[in-house]
Amino acid sequence: MNTQVLTSRLEKFGIMILTFFFSVMAFAQDATKTPDLDVDVTTTKTTSTTEEWFTNPIYWVIGALLLIIIIAVVARGNRTTD
Repeated sequence: MNTQVLTSRLEKFGIMILTFFFSVMAFAQDATKTPDLDVDVTTTKTTSTTEEWFTNPIYWVIGALLLIIIIAVVARGNRTTD
């Protein structure tokens, strides 16, 4: 048997054994013990009726229209009709 083939098979076997033991260690946690989760959460929610100007879609529409008009005016430039 070729030594490279034997070395390759031993490496594969070693990797398989390491993978097996690591998976056993990962699953060997104490699963029978239930965690003691005694969480008391109290929240207070305050609502505010103030609205920021940039969340209102009307301002976005007006801003877009003004931008389109400004671009149209600049693009038209100093064209003279003869």
